[in-house]
Formats: sequence, structure tokens, C-alpha cells
Amino acid sequence: MSITIKHYKAEFKKEIYPKVGLIALSTDQTIEGDFKNICKNLPLEIFVNRIHNQNPLTKENLQKMESDLQSVTNKILPGERLNAVAYGCTSGTIAIGENKIQKKILLSKPNCYVTNPITATIKAFKLMNIKKIALFTPYPDDVNKTILDYFASRNIVVTSFASLNLNLDSEFANVDPNYILELLSKIETKDAEALFISCTALSVLNILNQLESSIKKPVLSSNQTLIWDTIRSIGYKSPIKGYGKLLEK
Repeated sequence: MSITIKHYKAEFKKEIYPKVGLIALSTDQTIEGDFKNICKNLPLEIFVNRIHNQNPLTKENLQKMESDLQSVTNKILPGERLNAVAYGCTSGTIAIGENKIQKKILLSKPNCYVTNPITATIKAFKLMNIKKIALFTPYPDDVNKTILDYFASRNIVVTSFASLNLNLDSEFANVDPNYILELLSKIETKDAEALFISCTALSVLNILNQLESSIKKPVLSSNQTLIWDTIRSIGYKSPIKGYGKLLEK
């Protein structure tokens, strides 16, 4: 028995949305969900790949991600153009270096906009005229020192610093957001212009509004600033409510 296959002419999408590549750490349980929660109704598409990261969290282990950045980027829609690529690691960006990360990503995806949490945070600080911050991280102290040194190099004054002193990236997502809210509602912010919560794996996006109401100052987080910079880079300018003052700008 023979069957004749009938061919139809394909009709393609009339509207093609900007494409965003997200590089998430292999152990990060938070960043992908945060991107999707904010961007699910926006005119863009997000494509995710994971990069291997090693524990315990040390500067040396963070730096090991550099060698994989080009190949991981290349596997996000191979051969297709991306409008933006977001590398999702705050401490990793500082350990490797912003320029090195950008160069590695651009080798795979030329002409795309490249961002990361720390570059995005500095842009947000400039927009909001923030020069003095209270700082909170989940990191161990050797990584905390690199964060402090970085902010000092960018003329950002850290007026107070609190940390959970955890060594495993895989633990960060399991920290209770309600505990973080309670803890940071009491953090010393008198001399600060804002509070910055560092780490893409911490689940804090949904408590930013409450925290701002509690401390009466802007609160910024790694995922919030990264998402803000990413969507602004592709032309989305409308305010987004519910995730802190930054995304309302």
C-alpha cells in the first residue's frame, strides 16, 4: 500500500520576539524561575543553558567557570542570533572579571548585549544615585572579601555587611525567604542609601517590596538588577510592579 504525502506551505510567525539567553549555574535553583515569573507576559523569549560550578564556594572555584563560558553560550540556540545574554552569577562575575565574561560570550554570540548581576547592579546604583549601601550575602568570608574589594574599586561605600557564611551554592536556594525578610528588616541601614542582596540563588525577589516598606529604603537584589538590565536592553521600558522600586523605573 502506498501513501501519498500531501505537502502544505508553512506559514511562519508574523511577530518575532527578542531572544534572551540566560546562563545559569548548574546548582542554581532560583534564577530561572525569577526570570520566568517577571518575563512570562513580556514580549521576549528566554532560552537557558547551565554552566558547571564547583563547591565549596571559593574564588578559585568560581574562576574555573571562565573556560566553559564560550561553549555554554554557543549551545543556546546554536547558529541563531540572541539579542541579549545574561550570565547569572554575582560572585563569579567578580572572580572572573566583567570584561573577560563579556569577551567569552561575544565569541559565541557576536553583537548581542551582554550583562551580569554586578554590572547591572552598578548601572542601577547610578540610575538611583546610590553611593552607600548596606550589603547582605550568603557567601563565606573569602568570597565576601572579593565583593567588598569590588565595591571599593567602584567607589561604593559599604556601611554595614551581614552574611550567612555558607560554603555550598546548593544551600543558598533553601534559605527561607521569610527568615531573610525578618533578618534584613532589622539590619543596620541608618547610614546607607539602599540595601543590596547579593547572589542569584537566594530566593528574595518576592520579598523586596515588603523589605522596602520595612526599612524605608530601596532594596536591590542580584536577580532583580539582572532582569531589569536585560529587559531594558531589548527595549522594554514599562514599569513592572511587585518586585521593588528599581523595576518600576
